[in-house]
Amino acid sequence: MEIKNKIITDYEKLAELIKAQQILGNNVVCTIGSWDMLHIGHLRYLNTAKQQGDILVVGVDSDRAIKIYKKNSLRPVIPEEERMEMLSYQSFVDYVTIIDDVNEKGDWEMNILKKVNPDVFVAIEESYPKEQREEIEKLCGEMKLLERQAENTSTSDIIEKTFKKRLEYILSNIKL
Repeated sequence: MEIKNKIITDYEKLAELIKAQQILGNNVVCTIGSWDMLHIGHLRYLNTAKQQGDILVVGVDSDRAIKIYKKNSLRPVIPEEERMEMLSYQSFVDYVTIIDDVNEKGDWEMNILKKVNPDVFVAIEESYPKEQREEIEKLCGEMKLLERQAENTSTSDIIEKTFKKRLEYILSNIKL
């Protein structure tokens, strides 16, 4: 599959492609995330997610959505178009789409699940409260919860450590 054909932002078109895959007998797995500053934990997670079925659909939180639920104007670091493109280069990712249906309170409205009806939704347990996990399970055949795939590896931690080291370096080189 060509990389440019992996990024599908129109949910109607994506739903048609997924329905065709399911008719062919393929189990469709879906997961979503920010994928900001793609790191080893992300890639291990996506690789494990792909192992839960045949076709992996990866939703990428929009820049707008991240700013709302992270409550931080400094994030994301990497723009949504670049995050989608980077994910499309991963061999275990079959389709990439944008997730922008987050209301002003930061609640995800789950439109991709309502439209695409994946067989499996993969997530990290602490990413969703119990009530939301129950709602997700109603929209999918199954919800699979994974552990974090790399200890002490998060984008926020990487940013914080990098900034701290850079600041220490700058301070240590100031001549008084």
